[in-house]
Amino acid sequence: MFANRYVRTIVMSSFLLQLGIWVRNFAILLYVTDITNDDPLYVSLISVAGFAPIFLFAIIGGTFADRWKPKRTMVASDFLSAASIFVVMLVVAYGSWKALFFATLVSAIMSQFSQPSVMKLFKQHVPEEQLQGVMAMFQSMMAFFMVIGPIIGAFVYTHFGIEVSLGVMGAMFIASGLVLTSLPKDLEEKNAKQRQSFKQDLKDGFRYVFKNRELRTLGGTFLVSGLAVGLIQPLMIFITMENLGQDKTYLQWLLTANGAAMLVGGAVMMSFAKKVQPQFLLMVGLLASTLGTFVIGWSTSIMLTLLFQIINGFCYPMIHIGMNTMILKNTSAELIGRVGGVLTPMFMGMMVIGMSLGGAWKEVSSLMFVFSVAAILFFVGALLTSMLLHKKSHVLVGVDGSQMVEMDGVRYDQKG
Repeated sequence: MFANRYVRTIVMSSFLLQLGIWVRNFAILLYVTDITNDDPLYVSLISVAGFAPIFLFAIIGGTFADRWKPKRTMVASDFLSAASIFVVMLVVAYGSWKALFFATLVSAIMSQFSQPSVMKLFKQHVPEEQLQGVMAMFQSMMAFFMVIGPIIGAFVYTHFGIEVSLGVMGAMFIASGLVLTSLPKDLEEKNAKQRQSFKQDLKDGFRYVFKNRELRTLGGTFLVSGLAVGLIQPLMIFITMENLGQDKTYLQWLLTANGAAMLVGGAVMMSFAKKVQPQFLLMVGLLASTLGTFVIGWSTSIMLTLLFQIINGFCYPMIHIGMNTMILKNTSAELIGRVGGVLTPMFMGMMVIGMSLGGAWKEVSSLMFVFSVAAILFFVGALLTSMLLHKKSHVLVGVDGSQMVEMDGVRYDQKG
């Protein structure tokens, strides 16, 4: 995979971006808690600034990413994010710390334009048999930063302060943009001169997803999985205190065990991912989450909870890799951005709904009940995915509605 210039360059760019983002996340979190005396309103606004652009700009950014040239879009996004960071540094230096939310907001918005462009480049320049391995590699990198990101971010902030932390983030975005400039010139699209309206492009994205059985089924999986993740994510601290009888600071060890297992799982997936159907990977990952979520919700044993946190973490890359590979394999290159823009808000929207319901359900029922509901939702997602297991081929639907079946890397039109 690293022999591929596009993979090599984008991995380096993503590494720099992740480094900058984790420094930003923890520096802003710690700074805001320091300056507001742990005000939960301002702490929650940090998450809002990070998640809100996914709802508001995912489909818009994905549509524009399909219309624009991917390399140019990615480079511009990185440089614009860096420029916003340095503006925020000046404002913070003059005493207006609330501008920090703007830094998170702008970089989150820009990512909704650059991420679909990454997927588009992979679709164009990575052989299909390597796509699943590339997704596994990216999942491993994400897991790596889940383990070391908080440590690096906290270290930079505590030793050098918020201004240096922002400067590091800005420098990482500039470095990422410079790395991306080494990519070859963007391909000229055949239909570039016959570009239809933005509104029509937007409609085509929704129509494409709902006409394609694989993507439509994946959308259902996104909905139930997002709700399940949202239900349990804010409640892990109560698992620590109520089920395990530990201080809330013990949560870091549960999260570290999960992140480390995720890193190992991603590395293992890289070695044999291309030999396994993405539908099978996704189903196994969801079944593991079903079992792990149920046991963690009911367990009062520290060792048992840690064990299933590790199992969940190890199998999570299967979900991430399976979902992304299915999107790439079942989507034409010219619609990658729009398909991601339709599916991603499904997951994120249900996750936010789950977050808002989880605490309330716990109050009127129990921690075990909420985790059991989440486990059932993961199981429903696995059942939906299992409906696609028997299909060894996948269908690519053109912008004009024409269909082409792909089997073993060979594409057949309606005439065969």
